[in-house]
Amino acid sequence: MTTNQIEFNIAPVAECSVLVTLTLSPSNNQSSAEYAQYMAHFSDAIRQHLASVLMNVTPAYQTILVDYLPYRISEHQLMEQLNSLLSHAISSFSSVSKTRNTIELPAYYSPETALDLDRYQAKGMSLDEIIQHHTSQTYSVSAIGFTPGFAFMSDVVNELALPRHSTPRLSVPKGSIAIADTKTAVYPSDSPGGWNIIGNCPLALFDHSQLKNADTTQTPLSLLNVGDTVRFIAISKQEFVELKFMDISGGVANG
Repeated sequence: MTTNQIEFNIAPVAECSVLVTLTLSPSNNQSSAEYAQYMAHFSDAIRQHLASVLMNVTPAYQTILVDYLPYRISEHQLMEQLNSLLSHAISSFSSVSKTRNTIELPAYYSPETALDLDRYQAKGMSLDEIIQHHTSQTYSVSAIGFTPGFAFMSDVVNELALPRHSTPRLSVPKGSIAIADTKTAVYPSDSPGGWNIIGNCPLALFDHSQLKNADTTQTPLSLLNVGDTVRFIAISKQEFVELKFMDISGGVANG
């Protein structure tokens, strides 16, 4: 179906899952941030209106995976309701607020946390230049994936863009601020990874303690969600240590 220069397709992809694919017409030149706003708006509409029949709603760059409860709704009924719901959501998008959360993340950039500083120095860039470039941008969360709470954010300036490591590290420290090609992210937990590490964020990005009690269609377990905008704020080592201690001790720290 096509509405307001947006095309969407709904197709079953598993026994209890359908995939919504959205594309903009070539004449609709949207930035990655604006596209993320579309995906967040449509995902919110699905969660709000179909919550009683859903297990999960997972938005990404151009798709929304909808996992549903087959004993509450049939595949045919779900696809019909999604078709009607998305048509309305698309037509009403211009009249709703497109502003979502803007989150400031504290970032400690230093030789001890910038594990890939040497890769940037090899191309003639200093740590101060990395900080200036990385903190000068406002980023948009385009997808959550890889590990729980890992937010893919677009886009870094060309000067910071670097390809992934050909051989990933076996363990990347929790909170590592990273870059791969034009994307940036923060590792929410210790995990393997091949992105270029330029600093560390001391805030908890994913609340594992809420997993048992969370309503997966309504409760955000991740600090960052699709459609949010993010700015990185450089902090001192003392501020980093203090915020890290608050995270470990269970205190609350807001960026």
